[in-house]
Amino acid sequence: MATTKKDLVVGAADAGQRIDAYAAHSTGMSRSRAAGLVDEEQVLINGKSVKPSAKLRLGDEVSINLPEPSPDDTLIPEDIPLRVLFRDEHLVVIDKSAGLVVYPAAGHRSGTLMNALRYLVGPLSAPGGPLRPGVVHRLDKDTSGVMVVALDDASYYSLVEQFRARTIQREYRALVFGCPRAEEGEIDAQIGRSTADRKKMSIRSRQGKEARTSWKLLRKLNGSAFVSAKLGTGRTHQIRVHFLSLGHPVLGDRTYGEKTAITHSGKRIAFPRQMLHAATLGFLHPVSKEWISFESPLPADMEKALLELGG
Repeated sequence: MATTKKDLVVGAADAGQRIDAYAAHSTGMSRSRAAGLVDEEQVLINGKSVKPSAKLRLGDEVSINLPEPSPDDTLIPEDIPLRVLFRDEHLVVIDKSAGLVVYPAAGHRSGTLMNALRYLVGPLSAPGGPLRPGVVHRLDKDTSGVMVVALDDASYYSLVEQFRARTIQREYRALVFGCPRAEEGEIDAQIGRSTADRKKMSIRSRQGKEARTSWKLLRKLNGSAFVSAKLGTGRTHQIRVHFLSLGHPVLGDRTYGEKTAITHSGKRIAFPRQMLHAATLGFLHPVSKEWISFESPLPADMEKALLELGG
């Protein structure tokens, strides 16, 4: 089987990390697939085979032999309209619409943001895996707003490092059930995979990781509230899980809270999707080193809900 070799040197931010997690993050493959490659001696530390649980040290040299993509791993270009906020030879910033999946996976190989970018940009060479090249972060299918995709290796690793160092600026807007008593606050609660439902995340996970979300109350509404949230970390479903833990789940979220409608003044107000929007994204351009930031206006469905709720 043909392979492509990838050589890396462990930096301070990755020292102490498990090799399977490091290989997964560095290539965009799943953790289980990365562990399999380690077991098959396709991932070496300083030229030696190791176990998936081996811990990395600063300066370790890691080599990864990646299998060449199979036909099932081919990213199909599709002419899907995208709202492009910025594009140069290094990266592209997209204002993602709700309902658009970021990258192909089992059950949906087409119709995704990555299929659209493959059509718009052409071959995508940045790391991240054959079906999600250049993806350094993602938004859930039903979350709208700003996200960035790298178009070359150097930009990918620069953005990955900025996310790890938590210097990326990200602010969200959300409509939540009920109204918090305080005007602002910070949620500091670890998040990990739920033991009761593996499709969900939970603050009660046995293997939770640090997660922090700061928030502000923007407007009190009828039976709900309009809030802003800033991520101190970037865990899966973080805002949705953290607001659920406060007793104020995101409206329309069918996974957490299930508050899909509110009755106000005798009228039933339904929410077709989770009322969560990535409003701003700021970071250092990987090449120019200039700070650039982008904003996305509140989408029409959230504006409508805000008006109906008395905002």
